[in-house]
Amino acid sequence: MADVNRGNRPLSPHLQVYRLPLVAKISIMTRITGVALGAPALLIVWWFVAGAYSPEYFAVADGLLSSLLGKIVLIAGLWALWFHFANGIRHFVFDLGRGFELPTIAKTNWVVIGASVLLTALTLLLV
Repeated sequence: MADVNRGNRPLSPHLQVYRLPLVAKISIMTRITGVALGAPALLIVWWFVAGAYSPEYFAVADGLLSSLLGKIVLIAGLWALWFHFANGIRHFVFDLGRGFELPTIAKTNWVVIGASVLLTALTLLLV
């Protein structure tokens, strides 16, 4: 028997009908933050190189990093660093063969998120 509604629905679950669990979102964010950490790292290296090159060039680099856009990029990079670090610690515990129970994974998802926000706030307050 032919399925007459086959053309009206997706053949497999996709992001429009399937809601990703938090652990999948954390995994995706870890990969994104790992790649995205390159941008603030390059800006900081550029700032140091500009400082060694000349006072005028340093003023340009410092002006960019001191602007609102520069501060947003650096704060986002700081959060990405702490997020990537916290999830790396969690995966180190996984590599030891611990924490694979579903309730533990659910708790550590929120620990990673909370730790990244808390450590970012503490860094901004203390520096």
